[in-house]
Amino acid sequence: MAQDVCPAGSEPSLSFTQGFILGQLSIVLLLAAFIKFFIFGESPSPEITASIRANERRSRTLAHKKSLLSLKESSTRQAAQQPTLNRKKSSILRPSPPTLTIGSILDKTYYKVDSHQPESLDWFNVLVAQTIAQFRSDAQHDDAILTSLTKALNGASRPDFVDEIRITELSLGEDFPIFSNCRIIPVDENGLSYPSGKAFDASKATREGARLQARMDVDLSDMITLGVETKLLLNYPKRLSAVLPVALAVSVVRFSGTLSISFIPSNPSENTPTKMTFTFLDDYRLDFSIRSLMGSRSRLQDVPKIAQLVESRLHRWFDERCVEPRFQEIALPSLWPRKRNTRGGDEAIADAERSLSKTKGMEVAKDLRMEARGEVEAEADVRVDRGHESLRYRRRPRPEDMFSVSGPMPGAMPDLETPT
Repeated sequence: MAQDVCPAGSEPSLSFTQGFILGQLSIVLLLAAFIKFFIFGESPSPEITASIRANERRSRTLAHKKSLLSLKESSTRQAAQQPTLNRKKSSILRPSPPTLTIGSILDKTYYKVDSHQPESLDWFNVLVAQTIAQFRSDAQHDDAILTSLTKALNGASRPDFVDEIRITELSLGEDFPIFSNCRIIPVDENGLSYPSGKAFDASKATREGARLQARMDVDLSDMITLGVETKLLLNYPKRLSAVLPVALAVSVVRFSGTLSISFIPSNPSENTPTKMTFTFLDDYRLDFSIRSLMGSRSRLQDVPKIAQLVESRLHRWFDERCVEPRFQEIALPSLWPRKRNTRGGDEAIADAERSLSKTKGMEVAKDLRMEARGEVEAEADVRVDRGHESLRYRRRPRPEDMFSVSGPMPGAMPDLETPT
C-alpha cells in the first residue's frame, strides 16, 4: 500500500499572477532600453567617427599590402629555382623596335618623378565643370535619371520588409569638384608605390612590370541630396502585421580624398583593349547630412541611430567599389583616327545639304498631305450636299396631294354670279 501512494508534487515557487507581472515588467524594460539607446541615444562626433573609419581602412590596406608582398617574394623564389632555357634566335626575322619603357617615357617627356613639382589642374577643372553643368542641365529636362534611380532602388536587392521606394527629392548640387596637386608616380604590377626614400631605378621597375600612375587631390563642398519615402513591413506572425512609414533624405556635404588613375596597355595576343583604372586612397573624408522621419501620426524626427546605420552602409558601399585595394576598370575604345568619326570640312557642308534636302522633302510631303486632306474634305462636302438634295427631292409634295386640298386654290378667281 505504501508503494501505491503518489509522492507529493513540488508546488511552483511563483504563482501565475507573479509570473505574468514579471514578464510584463521585462518587456517594459526592454522597450525602455531600446527607446533610450536606439532612438534617443547620442551619436559620437563626426571627427571621432571619421578617425575610427580611417584607422580601419588603413589597417585593411596595410594587411592587403603585406599579403601581396609575401606572394611576390614566394613567386620570385620559385622563378629563381626554375632553370632557364636558351633558345636560338632566328636570323631571318628582323628584330622589332624596343618597346617604350617607363624610363624612356619619362626621359622623352622630361619628367623627373623624384624632383618634379606637383601641377595644378585649373584647365581640367574647367572641363569637368562644363561636363557636370551639361549633365545637370540635361537632368532638368529629362526624367531618365529619376527612372534609373527608381529602378536601382527597387531592384532585386531590396529586402522583403521594405515596401516600394519612391523618390521625393533630388538635388544635383551647384558647385563643382576641384582637382589639384597632380603628380606622376611609378607603381608596381600590384599598384603599390615604391619607397619614397630611395632613388627610382627605371630599369628595375621595367623588369618588375611597373607602370605610371597619376595621383591628384579632390575636394568637393556641396549639397547633393536624395530624398526617398518607403514603408517598413512586419510580416510576422502574418503578412503586413504592422506598417511603419519612413522618410529619409541623405545629403553629401563634403568629400576630400586622393584619386589615382593609371592605364593598362592592351594585349593583342589575348585580344584585350586598353583599360583605365581609377581608385581612391584610404585617406579620404566623406561627410553626410541625414534627415529622417518615422511614423504616420506621432512622428520621430532625426533619429541618431538611423543616421549612423545609413552612413555606415554608404561608407561600406563606397569602400567595396572604388577604395584601394579595390578599383574600377574601364575599357577604352580605339583612339586611332577613323574616317567614320571625322566631322567638319566638306562633310559638314554635305551634312547641311542633306539636312536641308530632308527638310524640303518633309515640307513637300507635308504640302501633299494637306492637299490630299483638302481633296478628301471636298469630296465629303460634295457627298453631303448630294444627300441633302436627295432628301429635298424625297420631301417634295406629290401632284395628287396638291389638288386634294379643300377650299379654293390660292390665287384662283372667285365664282361670279350671273345676273338674272
